Amino acid sequence: MKPIRLFAAAALLLAASFDPAPAADAVFPPGMRVGLTPLVGLVRAKSFVGFETEDHGVKVLVTELPAEAYGEVASAFKANPAGTGGVKPESIETPAGLAYYTAESARDGATNVRRYSMILPGGTFSGYIAVQVPENAGKIYTDEAVRQMFASATIRKEVPVDEQLGLMPFKITELGDFKTVRTLAPGAAIILADGNETTGFEAAPFMVIGLIGSTPAQPDDRGRFAQQAATTIPGVRDARITMSEPIRIDGMPGYETRIDATSGKDNTSVTVVQWLRFGGQSTMRIIGSAPRDVWAKAFPRFRAVRDGIQPR
Repeated sequence: MKPIRLFAAAALLLAASFDPAPAADAVFPPGMRVGLTPLVGLVRAKSFVGFETEDHGVKVLVTELPAEAYGEVASAFKANPAGTGGVKPESIETPAGLAYYTAESARDGATNVRRYSMILPGGTFSGYIAVQVPENAGKIYTDEAVRQMFASATIRKEVPVDEQLGLMPFKITELGDFKTVRTLAPGAAIILADGNETTGFEAAPFMVIGLIGSTPAQPDDRGRFAQQAATTIPGVRDARITMSEPIRIDGMPGYETRIDATSGKDNTSVTVVQWLRFGGQSTMRIIGSAPRDVWAKAFPRFRAVRDGIQPR
């Protein structure tokens, strides 16, 4: 079950919070489609998505993974039900469907801990939950208790738009009539799209809005910074920059870069615009992509969304 251990590392990188609910109810961290009924004593986690005890000893991490992750783990379970390295995977029924989990003893620095990992099906994504229990809490948070918590895991199909927008470090006041709003990483990036996870995003106009955790050292470096950022836009191939120039966005210095490229599994010819808005210790990046034959109609929508973004 090596993939499960890798998922734990990814989960540790995400950070957000959740609104407490009665212990008998499933709790969904804001922006997440994965929820569960937390065990008694678990409260709001302050530095990651999920739950923890007041002393931060017991941690329950909640995140979402690509849809294929569940299938890979299910295949590994069927191919080797005895597990590897002394870690035997288990299956468990949940409201979301058949899930797979592991439990193993490990060390966190000088502390002996029990670690649990579970993956469950979400249709267009995979739900993932990781738990760490220090030895001194093992009499309360037993293997059976964690199993019962895992058994409560469930999935919601949609996350309210206001809930997702509320996580972002800026206000988005104009959604450009996009049909899909999906948090890519809580509090970090969001996608607005006419397509969805089932049909794919690239064949129709979509936008990705987020922050880059750096900014050019000098104003003269902005052009180079913008072009380098444009080369990191995921999902585009055969990219060719057709324009890159400084602009003002809501009175702030910015940079607009346009790219002709190919995108998606159907090799859709797209035009992409990247807007960077500079200020402070980070840079806002707004990306709009549309098939070339609908670019003229999509661009005003992209610009309306861009001009509706305000600081909190």
